[in-house]
Amino acid sequence: MKPWLIVAALVALAPQKDATAAAAGLASADPETRARAACELRELGSQAAPAIPRLVALLQDGSPIDAAVCGERTWGNSRFRGAQRMTTPGEQAASALVAIGTPAFNPLLKALTAPVWIARANAAWALGALDASEAVPALIEALKDSDAGVREQVAWALGAIGDRRAVDGLIGALSDAVAGVRKQAAWALGSIGDSRAVQGLMKALKDADAGVRKQAAWALGSIGS
Repeated sequence: MKPWLIVAALVALAPQKDATAAAAGLASADPETRARAACELRELGSQAAPAIPRLVALLQDGSPIDAAVCGERTWGNSRFRGAQRMTTPGEQAASALVAIGTPAFNPLLKALTAPVWIARANAAWALGALDASEAVPALIEALKDSDAGVREQVAWALGAIGDRRAVDGLIGALSDAVAGVRKQAAWALGSIGDSRAVQGLMKALKDADAGVRKQAAWALGSIGS
């Protein structure tokens, strides 16, 4: 075998070896190790595709850890971060799946109906971050999720994707029992920019929650009607 073919073969195999080594860390008993493993896989991008099943399984991991666990490489959904700057292994798994791209779409779509709400929320974030318009029908259905945290993340995802098919569902979410969901729905409607949302947003200007009122006002300005 020619030397250059040997080198080419080794280079081709190296990313797979790295992905396998990083994926092993996903099963660690230590949540920080699990998160760092997800960050390492994210750095590999599409080359980490063999780890998709393990990453999807990690989406339900809501163990709170310092957001600096992966240094400057940490990114993703900030639901658990807040003022304390926290993240979770599940969030970092979601960011790795986004970096992998298209091969992760169907597993993420399936995770949108996972038994654990944290997995569903992280899957919704990832689908929005992927800008996956094919996921819009499933995300619209997920606006009816039993958990408010999931509904809020789904509203964000729909706004991030910006598909007008989501407008009616998001208008309905303006009447959600939880203020956080109403606020995120108002943002999403402003992001989409469809004038059909104007009447619902005008009603939201009288919402009992100040955050919802402020977001509704922003959305109306964004729509520009």
